Formats: sequence, structure tokens, C-alpha cells
Amino acid sequence: MTRPPLTLYLADPRGFCAGVVRAIEIVEQAIEKWGAPVYVRHEIVHNKHVVDELRAKGAVFVEELDECPIDRPVVFSAHGVPKAVPAEAERRNMLYVDATCPLVSKVHIEAERHHERGFQIVMIGHAGHPETVGTMGQLPEGEVILVETVADVGRIGPRDPERLAFITQTTLSVDDTADVVAALKARFPRIVGPHKEDICYATTNRQAAVKEMAPKIDALLVVGAPNSSNSQRLVEVGRAAGCPYAMLVQTAADIDWRAIDGVRAVGVTAGASAPEVLVEGVIDAFRARYDLAIERVVTAEENVSFKVPRILRMAV
Repeated sequence: MTRPPLTLYLADPRGFCAGVVRAIEIVEQAIEKWGAPVYVRHEIVHNKHVVDELRAKGAVFVEELDECPIDRPVVFSAHGVPKAVPAEAERRNMLYVDATCPLVSKVHIEAERHHERGFQIVMIGHAGHPETVGTMGQLPEGEVILVETVADVGRIGPRDPERLAFITQTTLSVDDTADVVAALKARFPRIVGPHKEDICYATTNRQAAVKEMAPKIDALLVVGAPNSSNSQRLVEVGRAAGCPYAMLVQTAADIDWRAIDGVRAVGVTAGASAPEVLVEGVIDAFRARYDLAIERVVTAEENVSFKVPRILRMAV
């Protein structure tokens, strides 16, 4: 049977960012240095494939520190942790490695500096997300007010509207965050913002690639995990940019072929914690069903890299 023609637009950049690469390397190097098991508090990054691969190498994933034996190393996830977590690890004399993305750590430092100047902080982020929990946990309770939407801005009651600063989660929608920031500045004209955009380069670049290819495609598939904030935002960005169909898939097995029956052009991208092997699986699935033409949509070149912590670079 003749396969129907289909153009697959492949977003570039897509997939792993420097913070995710570093976090995975930290777990792998910790296992290599100290042997298995190495404990990891929370998923190191939000992707089941990555977690399963590290588990097979000797990583044990737990939710809280008290699930870790005190005689084994523990790694903190790329999303960051409240200050109380490393403090408790030190109290218990545990060996720990912090895999917090340096761009998340930058936001932590910003929050602390604002706090030292007597400012209360407004954080734009998603309630319950590990990054938000970790960032809010850098300061005493009540010092960080969380807002998710423009509507939330109208409901908050800071102790001093003249002494406010804002920070953001690094994996948000660039456009949605701009609307919330505008609302904050309209209500609190003297609010202080970050010196440099908090939303990370990888989030911004992947969203820009989706916007670029949106007018060319009938459907968008985002490879990523349901609990991955930046992956969910890519789906939202695709829909906002006019994609008739935008869907998150963890693997090729999740593709709803009936929903995209008859399409002539599909866009494929991947969240910052999704490995390229999963994208390749999606491409192979399309190649098996269509006479496939692949076109890259290049909107940025990424050459960012981060060193692993010094403790892993030191000799045993």
C-alpha cells in the first residue's frame, strides 16, 4: 500500500538542556565514585525514561530525606530544594550532592538578596511544583507570596506594597508570565524585577521554535512527561500559536493516530528533560506510516554547559 506523504517539522533546539545534562551526570558520577546505591531525593528530572535508566544503574529514588540511610550519598534534584533539606542532611552528617540547576540557583540567590534588602517577594510559579517549593523554601515562611495568574495578582495583600520584588519559576510560558508581570507592575508600580530574565534560555528557545513552526503544521507533538512543567508549557504555546492539535506524548506509543488522520504536516519537539531517543522513536513511528519528509526548524544554537559540583571532581 502506498503511504501518504507527510512533512515532519523538527524543532531545533529541543530536548535536553544543560541543567538536565548536568543533573544526570551528577547521579551517574556519584554512582561511579561511591558505588550503588546512591539515593536521589525526588525525580532527578521529570522524565520516566531517564529515571528508569538511572535506577537500573543503581540510583534509588525517594520522596524525603528520612527515607535515605545516613551512610549512603544522596543527590538533590535539578529542581532545587528548600534550605531545610541540606540543613537536615548536614545535621545527620550525610554526604550529599546538590544537582540544582545553576539557573534555578540564580533565582534562589536573587530571592535572598531581595530579602536582605527588606523586600517581600512575589513568585510567579505553579503551586506544588518542586522548583516553586524549593525556591519559596529559601526564605522564612510568609516572605514569598505565590501567584500563578493575572487574577491572582489582584488578590494578594503584601505587607508593604512599596517594598516588593518579583521572581519567576524558570520553566513558565514566556507570554503568560509577561502578562502576570505586567499586572504586577500595574498594581505595584515600584515592584523590583530580576536583573536578567528568570525564565531559562532553554525554556525560551523551545517555546520560540514552536511558535516558528506553528503556522506550518496541522498538529504538534511534544515529547515529555505529564509532570514536566516546561513540556506542558510547550503544548500550551503551540495551541496559543494556532496549532489545531497539540498533544503531549511520553513515547511513540502514546500517539493518537486517529486524531491526526489526514494531516499533511506535523511538528515535533521535546521538553528539556526528554532524551533524544524518545524523539527518534516518534520519528520512526511516523516513517513506518508515512512517506516522510523531515525539515528542521532552527531558531537558536545552544552551547551552554555547566560543571558538576567540585565534590565529584575531587579524587576519591
